Amino acid sequence: MRQPFPPGFLWGCATSAYQIEGSPLADGAGVSNWHRFVRTPGRVLGGDTGDVACDHYRRMKDDVALMRELGLTAYRFSIAWNRVMPDGRGRVNAAGLGFYERLVDELLAAGITPMATLHHWDLPAALDDRGGWLNPDMPGWFADYAQVCFKALDDRVPMWTTLNEPWVVADGGYMHGALAPGHKSAYEAAIVAHRLMQSHASVVQAYRAVGRNKIGLVVNIEPKHLPPDATDADRHAAKLADAYMNRQYLDPALLGSYPEELREVFGEAWPDWPAAEVEALKVPIDFLGLNYYTRAVVRHDAKAWPVPAAPQRQPGGIYTETGWELHPQSLADTLVWMHERYGGLPLYVTENGAAFYDPPAAIDGRVDDPLRVHYLRTHIAAVQDAISRGADVRGYCAWSLFDNLEWALGFAKRFGLVHVNFQTQQRTPKASARFYAEVIAAHGSNL
Repeated sequence: MRQPFPPGFLWGCATSAYQIEGSPLADGAGVSNWHRFVRTPGRVLGGDTGDVACDHYRRMKDDVALMRELGLTAYRFSIAWNRVMPDGRGRVNAAGLGFYERLVDELLAAGITPMATLHHWDLPAALDDRGGWLNPDMPGWFADYAQVCFKALDDRVPMWTTLNEPWVVADGGYMHGALAPGHKSAYEAAIVAHRLMQSHASVVQAYRAVGRNKIGLVVNIEPKHLPPDATDADRHAAKLADAYMNRQYLDPALLGSYPEELREVFGEAWPDWPAAEVEALKVPIDFLGLNYYTRAVVRHDAKAWPVPAAPQRQPGGIYTETGWELHPQSLADTLVWMHERYGGLPLYVTENGAAFYDPPAAIDGRVDDPLRVHYLRTHIAAVQDAISRGADVRGYCAWSLFDNLEWALGFAKRFGLVHVNFQTQQRTPKASARFYAEVIAAHGSNL
């Protein structure tokens, strides 16, 4: 019999600022690195931009009302740094900050717990011009920005996240160039990874001086599994891949050390950081957020870079539109692994979802998405499994509330529980949204 969800378990959805807000330069906002990136030819599928996206900046009240209709008890959103501080530092834009104050007030009035993320990949372009996450001053700049947010919102926001998926920022933005700012350098990626963790630690320390609630870190984890006939080379490659993607950020933040395998992954690009500097990255946090989408079954591949491991498609597997295998058991196993490896910290599933084909417009007022319903059902059951195995899981956020700008994939991939017609901005809750609302109403007992 599955373990019931604990009292006070949060049932939410997640979004990010650049993906849904639109109006990127409204009311005195500064330019972000993503506003620039999407305007670089060839960077984003179809030339799509976040200029309108889901128009959430102008439709926020109606969107919160929709969240309330679905019965959400939590909403995870990110704050656009460039709205709050157009130059990245110094001057505060009261109008931009005011949007998030109004959002938080609307959420609270609807009985929804606000979960605020300080950085979800969009960086003020003014700071990008100064090197972005390569700049050694970034930890201080990030802390200054965070304190502006804390001062304005900490009396109403009970949960803060410093960074969302730092691995993606470093790997996508600085190693492979697929995401903003579009660099391709192992030397830069190694520095950026460290600078991100320094910035995380700096903000947590700043929060301890002024904050009254809880602060944590959100990472994406993709378990690296082996095929049944794995060779020694396969096993070694999987170990390197796990260190690079899954432990590179958790170990320094929670254990005060980097995985030894990173020296091999980065080779001569790996800086020999002073031990005291690495130890300083370990600053106690209140919770850990997991973004889980899929696993990877890997084999050794000497052509893969920077890790000699390549994912293998599994016969009979169900795959999403982004080529990710549906594998809920790995969500349960990952939550238990995080619980055991990192000292039993409270855990939240801060993103979990899938892109499947949905039509561009609702048909007779409906959007049926049976594969996404199946995805939600099986993954929420996996959370119950993890709880029954001892993991202290306290909340679940589906990704995403809305179909949105899926970064470099533009509007081609739909993850939303709520369908968005990007021509009319019509919102239509999909069958998955109705299913999730039923789960929330029943506190999971109908799975």
